[in-house]
Order: sequence, then C-alpha cells, then structure tokens
Amino acid sequence: MHRKSLYRVLGLGSLVLAIDQFTKLLALEFLEPGRSVPFIGDLLRLCLVRNDSAAFSLGGGQTWIFTLFSTIAALVLLWYGPRTKSTSWALTGGLLLGGVVGNLVDRVTREPGFPNGHVIDFLQLPFGFPIFNLADTSIVVAMSIVVVRILRGHKVGE
Repeated sequence: MHRKSLYRVLGLGSLVLAIDQFTKLLALEFLEPGRSVPFIGDLLRLCLVRNDSAAFSLGGGQTWIFTLFSTIAALVLLWYGPRTKSTSWALTGGLLLGGVVGNLVDRVTREPGFPNGHVIDFLQLPFGFPIFNLADTSIVVAMSIVVVRILRGHKVGE
C-alpha cells in the first residue's frame, strides 16, 4: 500500500463528495422542482429533479440495484486506489470515488429511503440532454481519463 496514494484517493474523493453534497443542498433549498431557470444563459440551466434511475434515465425504479453496484464500486476503489503507484491514477480514482459515493449517499439517505433513495439532479444542458449533478460529472470525467489513458497504452495503477 502506498500511503501517498491513499491520501490522494481519499482527499480528492472527500473533496468531490463534499462539493457534490453541498451543491445538492443548495439545489434543494433554492430550486423549485421541475422549474428550469437560467444559470449561464441557455448554455446551463438549473432544474431540480429527483432521479430513481441511472445515467440517461436508464433503469428507472431499479434504484436498489444501483445502490448495490455503487457500494461495490466504492469498495473496489477504496481497496485498489491506495495500491496504485501513480499520482495521476490515484487522483483519477479519487475523482471517481467522490462521484460514486456522492450518488450513493443520495440512494442511501434520501426519500423514499434506503436502498431506493432518489439522486438529486439539477444541472441542465440544452438539446434535451438529461439533467445531472456534480457527482455524475466527476464520474464521466474520471472514466474519460481512464479510457484515454488505456488507449494510450498506460496500465491501470502504474
């Protein structure tokens, strides 16, 4: 185990989780459910929704499955992240961990209750793109980094 990798994974993961949960609290406090309001013109709008599905509204009503998969993913990242030798892989793992746990917290703690809690989404792009949150963004960015690095021949963790 590499202590620095552990700190990087947990540090960035905790930061992403804190920002994600803080922005969700702001969305719940200040946004009216289903009402879209401009944030950065029409490029980015804010619209509060409670999501019982996965990305792109796949698997609606199967929240308990996403709770299970998210838990497994978080445990794998907690086990594997500290074992990486690379700062960049550790930070990518932290980014992914923060996003996974951010949505997992919602699934475990929000209505209608464990393990079927709905994820709080509030970021809306134009052209009918699904509404999402910062945890989703963190997951997409981390996985994009993973794909690019693997395509460039980098081995995971090295």
